[in-house]
Amino acid sequence: MPFVSYYPPVGFYFRVDVGNMTGGSESNFQEVSGLNFKFGVKEVPEGGENRFIHKFPVPAKYENLVLKRGMLIGSPLITWAQTSIGQFTFKPVTVVISLMDEKSTPIASWKLINAYPVGLKVSDFKGQENAIVVESLELSFDYFDKVK
Repeated sequence: MPFVSYYPPVGFYFRVDVGNMTGGSESNFQEVSGLNFKFGVKEVPEGGENRFIHKFPVPAKYENLVLKRGMLIGSPLITWAQTSIGQFTFKPVTVVISLMDEKSTPIASWKLINAYPVGLKVSDFKGQENAIVVESLELSFDYFDKVK
């Protein structure tokens, strides 16, 4: 039997592709959060019997995805978000998050379906600190699938 070495992947090398707004700096983020879901439970009391409550699963609830990175001037991604939020015209896109190995090959990927912006935040400006300006883009989506 051949020896197989399993190891947990590192979480600092990843790529995010948002619709057709990919490539270059548009795919680079310093943080991605919210890639999770949770099933709910509906409780139904037993009719005429007060001792029993039946629990049934309800469809999953997905948290919003939050993407953080240094502010980019003229970013098509941020322009899309500002247009969506400001003019209330939403064009949902597919988002693919890929965890990469040391050879820049995806080792795991998640596809988020019908993502659209629901929030955009720019970090505070502070004269006492020497920090870059960080944009946080929050996206809502229908569901996600693990692709690889």
